[in-house]
Amino acid sequence: MIKDYQSQKELRDTYDFCIVGGGPAGITLALRLAGQGRHVLLIEGGGHEYSQNSQALYTCTSSGLNAYAEETRLRYLGGTSNHWAGRCRPFEPSDFAIPPPIGLPGWPIAFSEIEAHLPAAMAILDLPPDTGFKTINASMGDKDFEADRFLLSTPTRFAQKYASELNETEGLDVFLNCNCVDIEFDDKTHRVAALVVSDYALQRARVVATNFILATGAIENARQLLNSDSLAAGGVISKDGFAGRCFMEHLNMSLGTFILRDGQSTEPRQYFTTDAFVAEYRSGKGNVSAQLLDEVRSYGRTAAIKNFFENLTCEIGMAHKVDFITKFYCPGDGVITTLIEQFPNRESRISLQEERDELGVRKVNVNWALRTEDRQTIKCIGLEVAKCFADAGLGYVKLDESVYDLTLPPKVNPHAHHMGTTRMASSPEFGVVDENCKVFGTQNLYMAGSSVFATGGASNPTMPLLQLALRLADYLNQQAGPVVGRYS
Repeated sequence: MIKDYQSQKELRDTYDFCIVGGGPAGITLALRLAGQGRHVLLIEGGGHEYSQNSQALYTCTSSGLNAYAEETRLRYLGGTSNHWAGRCRPFEPSDFAIPPPIGLPGWPIAFSEIEAHLPAAMAILDLPPDTGFKTINASMGDKDFEADRFLLSTPTRFAQKYASELNETEGLDVFLNCNCVDIEFDDKTHRVAALVVSDYALQRARVVATNFILATGAIENARQLLNSDSLAAGGVISKDGFAGRCFMEHLNMSLGTFILRDGQSTEPRQYFTTDAFVAEYRSGKGNVSAQLLDEVRSYGRTAAIKNFFENLTCEIGMAHKVDFITKFYCPGDGVITTLIEQFPNRESRISLQEERDELGVRKVNVNWALRTEDRQTIKCIGLEVAKCFADAGLGYVKLDESVYDLTLPPKVNPHAHHMGTTRMASSPEFGVVDENCKVFGTQNLYMAGSSVFATGGASNPTMPLLQLALRLADYLNQQAGPVVGRYS
């Protein structure tokens, strides 16, 4: 049953599982575990709808590239699925077989471990089960780029789709406006003894469970670990450890513009790097999207003036020589944008500040940083896609200078795909959780969601994180053993 912790605080004395975070991973885990007869508590810091007091708890500073954390993540039931666009693309075998070329290992599990849960994840996301992932255009006919393949979810809004199950599943308690503010770790047993939770009036309580799972997103998962003094005192979290490190995003940037040759289709095109390309250039993977602009868009009080000069400049072919207040594209131009893999980087990280939020939890700083290898990936993809575009007879590409001139600052924006801050590894030397998503040094604390990603690939993370959540649910059910009865 769904209850509001602000007014109803009837927690059980103990649970089999306590899950923090009511987004796609948390909801999936809660329903799977409760469906197997477990007693499950799902706590969500927000309510049924967006509220500023909940969203404000995402506020953080930025010392690197701006990840726009507060603007891109949502903190209420359903999580960021509430504004998810629905794009789904599967990971590939090479994502798990080939480690990144940067001195850190890749995934410690085989591709088959996640592939086995693809059908169930597709069903959760309302994707057609038997049609396969589709392409919208032909390949450019070379070894470097193939036609990208993906499916679009409706998109699935988890709070709406699973409202009845969250209310009616036996053994499942869901509390809204219930925030985790501390993790109590017992270093003698190596177990989390309890979580401390709070409402917005600062009324606190302890939640006791056999197992605890954090599913609050990559920034908040790391923040919860770093904020726990008892985890630090027990040696689970350390200043030099991986908790909060290797924050990854998919790189969203304009590679440049293009003009189609006469007779070419004006439909949008999407391409994806091949394994041969990645091996040859030792690069990350990437999607490249080419879309023709139908009209000039200008805004603000100077729109009429801008339109006049834009039209005049385009007509006489001098657009490349004119620098307006805001960039514009001539009618008929196309724009090439990307979704590019970022390599794990220890210096790209979440760290604590001294300042605390209104619940007493220390705020975080996000230092989203790229490696030199990431800039090389952008450059290789940009140069080769321009060459292949021309060789295929599609048209001509003009790259942005920052793509090939690495002395210029990168013009990179986020895709709101936060990953990697509690990365999966074979040992704490290279990560935070083991192959079963259990935090190293603990017996009963687990992580769910894209924070456990060892590498990000160039796939949208929602479907893969659900595959991992389903895998974790199976593991936890197996570890918990037979159900012996329910509480009264």
